[in-house]
This record gives sequence, C-alpha cells and structure tokens, in this order.
Amino acid sequence: MITFEKPKVEDGAAMWELVNNSTLDSNSVYKYIMMCEYFAETCVVAKEDDKLVGFVTAFIPPEKPDAVFIWQVGVDSSQRGKGIASRLLNHLIEREYCQDVRFVEATVTPSNNASQSLFRKLARDHQTECTVTEFFKEELFPGDDHEEELNFRVGPIEK
Repeated sequence: MITFEKPKVEDGAAMWELVNNSTLDSNSVYKYIMMCEYFAETCVVAKEDDKLVGFVTAFIPPEKPDAVFIWQVGVDSSQRGKGIASRLLNHLIEREYCQDVRFVEATVTPSNNASQSLFRKLARDHQTECTVTEFFKEELFPGDDHEEELNFRVGPIEK
C-alpha cells in the first residue's frame, strides 16, 4: 500500500537519491531538505512500507496565491505506470493548505513527454484547460545543453 504525506527533513536525502537514480534534473541534497522544512505544506512524498517511492516539490508563488507551482515530480522506476505522479498532484491540491489554489503551473521542456502527459491528464481529470505558453527561452541557460522551458498552466480547478 502506498501512502501520501507531508515530507519530513529526513525525507530530503531519499528524494535526492531518487532524482540521482533517474533522468530528472539534479539539485543539491540541501534543496530537498529545505523544501521539506520550509515548504512541507506544498510538497508530498509517496511511501511504500516506509520507503520513499515518489515525491512532488512545489510552492505557492507570493505573486500568485491562487496557483501552486510544481518544481519537480519524481517517481521511482519500480513504481512507474501505476498513476503515482497523478495521485501525488491530486493529493497536493486537495490539501486544506491549497484550498485557494485554482491553478497548477509547471515548466516543462519540449522533449519531456512524460511531464507533458501528466499535466494534460491532470486537466482532463479535472475537466479544465491546460494552457501551454513559452516561458524560459533556451538562451537564458548557460551552455548548450538545456532546452527552453514551456509553462503548463492547468485550471481553473473546481473543488
């Protein structure tokens, strides 16, 4: 059985390990610990028998109190295809802390088909729109190895 809960700082290292064993963009372990400490209300971990098998890191931007910005979604390779990512997002937006959230936003690269599908599915499941717009152009990123980031905006979400 998989449970969904607020992360604890002790979950930060496991989140980092999951990312480093995947194709996700890596961040420092410090970032995950900080998200667990200061943004636990907008982050979710999925656990099976106390083992972290998925997570979402997110925050509510001060300028957009009706939106939650999804920074990263990670699911252990052994758990993919089971709907965990969708369940993580739905768990998050159903929280009391997110009662004023009407939009889910994220940036996604053009080649990230899995994330694009995830946010389009979220829109379908909530019978709402998924709007995709240009956001962070490729030129903003140093080097030649980062694609542009498109903004995916799902909503309005009725609760």
